[in-house]
Amino acid sequence: MAVAGPLSGKVALVTGGAKRLGRAAALALARAGADLAVTYLNSETETRRTSKELKKSGVRVLAIGCDVTDPKSVTATVKQVIDELGGLDILVNNAGAYGTVLFEDLTLEQWDSIFAVNVRGPFLVSQTALPHLRRRKGRIINLGSLGGLRAWPSHAHYCSSKAALHMLTKAMAKALAPEIAVNCVAPGMIDLGEKSAAAFMSRMAKKTPMQRNGTGNDVAAAILFFATAPSFITGQILYVDGGLGL
Repeated sequence: MAVAGPLSGKVALVTGGAKRLGRAAALALARAGADLAVTYLNSETETRRTSKELKKSGVRVLAIGCDVTDPKSVTATVKQVIDELGGLDILVNNAGAYGTVLFEDLTLEQWDSIFAVNVRGPFLVSQTALPHLRRRKGRIINLGSLGGLRAWPSHAHYCSSKAALHMLTKAMAKALAPEIAVNCVAPGMIDLGEKSAAAFMSRMAKKTPMQRNGTGNDVAAAILFFATAPSFITGQILYVDGGLGL
């Protein structure tokens, strides 16, 4: 039995919701009472694990394989969400790609690939879901990055794509008002426990004013804020970075 929460009766779609920040966001929304649809591309094992955990909140859960860069896949996904969960109130465009490469070694394929996932994907899913979100005066929450504000020399393609997503958020906020509020959560250094990144994360924590790196829960709390905040708050980029971008 679901516990009554601020999102009880609402339906949320989280792209790339099987693991990492998408999983954290989905869990937070489920605990707040929302029924959840999560998409995945290759993470079937993680999806099963996340779905099982989401169901503990007593909400309805739908897991859908989806390529956010493919119009047919996105159309089928949105249709399945509406058919099985009855509507859509909250869209979290979380599915994203990340890469590190020196500028002189950056290929056109790498450039196009990261823009396809990080910019085309959120645009395509948002546009496809638009009639359903508009009907229920919904919310769109994009996942940006501190890299969309601060230039990182070995991430030119990634930083450029996230900067584009930040601007897309603002343009959509004006274009889709007054029915839909559109905002963006932009994480800084988030420690998700990967051993390979431990030394780097330790260095970054010392450079961060709050003297620690972020957690999945920090980002999920920001997403939950936009999911429940007054719709008068729109077009905002909320940096969850412990002050690192200052």
